[in-house]
Amino acid sequence: MTRILLNGHPTWARLPKKKGRTVVLLHGGLSSSESLLSVLERPLSTSFAVAAFDRRGHGRTPDTDQPFSYDDMAEETIAFLSLLDRRVYLVGHSDGANVALLVALRRPDLLRRVVLVGANFHHDGLVPMPEFTPTSQGFEEFAQDFATRSPDGIDHAAAVVEKSLSLVKTQPTLRVDDLRGVSVPVLVMSGDDDVARLDHTVALYEAMPAAQLAVLPGASHGVLKEQTKVCVRMITRFFLGPVPPVTKYPLRRAHRDALE
Repeated sequence: MTRILLNGHPTWARLPKKKGRTVVLLHGGLSSSESLLSVLERPLSTSFAVAAFDRRGHGRTPDTDQPFSYDDMAEETIAFLSLLDRRVYLVGHSDGANVALLVALRRPDLLRRVVLVGANFHHDGLVPMPEFTPTSQGFEEFAQDFATRSPDGIDHAAAVVEKSLSLVKTQPTLRVDDLRGVSVPVLVMSGDDDVARLDHTVALYEAMPAAQLAVLPGASHGVLKEQTKVCVRMITRFFLGPVPPVTKYPLRRAHRDALE
């Protein structure tokens, strides 16, 4: 654990402990790297070095007066990957998955393969759900937990919640045609009761040229914690297996395979 500067901003980071194959974990909104490290670091570390950082206004990284935006988060991530000075495997969950998608579009040269868990490429792809605001039940518990890590203290918790709500209501704004520009191999993962509509998740998968899809039954937006062993096996197999995958009866991939 260390403090680094990303685009001039002091940022909490977990740098990889060894060289070689490296997985970078991108946490969700109103969360921190701890949420993914606690679940994925140990099982993935048998095959990969693991790295992560807390985005601005999350976890142990202080906030600024600027609103949250996926563009800024993507640039923050690109700065982190550039600092590592190696092509990496990327796992993003929720907001982290949306950020990973933007990074894949902008800087595929920094990436080997990408896993998107619970992603939405447009804000209108989310299922209707109650808004979480500073007046919501559970906010006080969130604020107390926020204050255990944030250098901004408990009084800043409401601002972070409000900025996060504004973000998810207006961003991201990618279109299907934009997704066709993703050149790196991507695994789209989702619970069958996730925050993105299933048709939206399928559209994400179908639009990207080198994508694979996993919808896990009996799972929600917390699929990584609910079905950790299954998810780790899928992620590891995707990262280390052949791309495109070798299947007995290729249909969707048959035409593309013939062109390669």
